[in-house]
Amino acid sequence: MKKNKQLGIRNIIYQHIVNNSKEYILVTLIFIIGIFLGVMFINNTQEAQISEITSYLNNFIEKLKNTEELSNIRLIKTAIIQNIVLATTLWFFGTTVIGIPIVFGIILYRGFCLGYTISAIIAIMGMGKGILFMLIALLLQNIIFIPGIIAIGVSGFKLYKSIVKDRNKDNIKVEVLRHTIFSSIMLLVLCIASVIEILISTNMLKNFIKYF
Repeated sequence: MKKNKQLGIRNIIYQHIVNNSKEYILVTLIFIIGIFLGVMFINNTQEAQISEITSYLNNFIEKLKNTEELSNIRLIKTAIIQNIVLATTLWFFGTTVIGIPIVFGIILYRGFCLGYTISAIIAIMGMGKGILFMLIALLLQNIIFIPGIIAIGVSGFKLYKSIVKDRNKDNIKVEVLRHTIFSSIMLLVLCIASVIEILISTNMLKNFIKYF
C-alpha cells in the first residue's frame, strides 16, 4: 500500500514536470545563468574583496569550531522564516502580470548567490577542501531547495500565461487558487530544506570543521 502510494506521488510529479517541461526548462536556465554570473563575478573580484571573503569564511569556521553546542531551534526558526519570506515573495509576484520579471529576477539572484558561494569557497580553500566543504554544507538542502523555488517560479509563469491568454475572471480565480495551493506545498518543501540544513548539514559541518 505504501509502495503504491509512493509510486502514485512519483507519477504525479513526473506528469507535472512533463506537462510543464518548457516552463521548467526556461526557469532552470534562468537559475543556471545566475550560477554562471556568480562564478564569473567571483573570478573578476579584486584581491581586496577576496581578502574580505577569506576573512569572513575563516571567522565563520573558527566560530563554528569554538561553539560547543548549536542552538538548533533558533537556527531552524531563522532559516524557516527566511524561506517563508522567499516563497511568499515568489507567490505574490507570481500572481501579478507585471510581477513575473521579478520572479525570474529572484531566481536568477538565487542562482547567482549559489555560483558566487561555490566559487568563493573553492578559490579560498582549494579544489579538494572546497568541494568537501560544499558537499557537507550545501548539497543536501539544495537538492530540495532548488527544485522548490524553481517549481514556484514555474507555477507563477503558468499563471501569467493563463492571465494573458484568458481574461475570464472566474478562470483566473481558479488559476490563482491553484498557484496558491501549489506554492503552499512548495513552501512546506522549503521548510523541510531548512530543517535538513540545520539538523543535518550544519551539524555535520561542525563535526568535520576541524579538517578545514
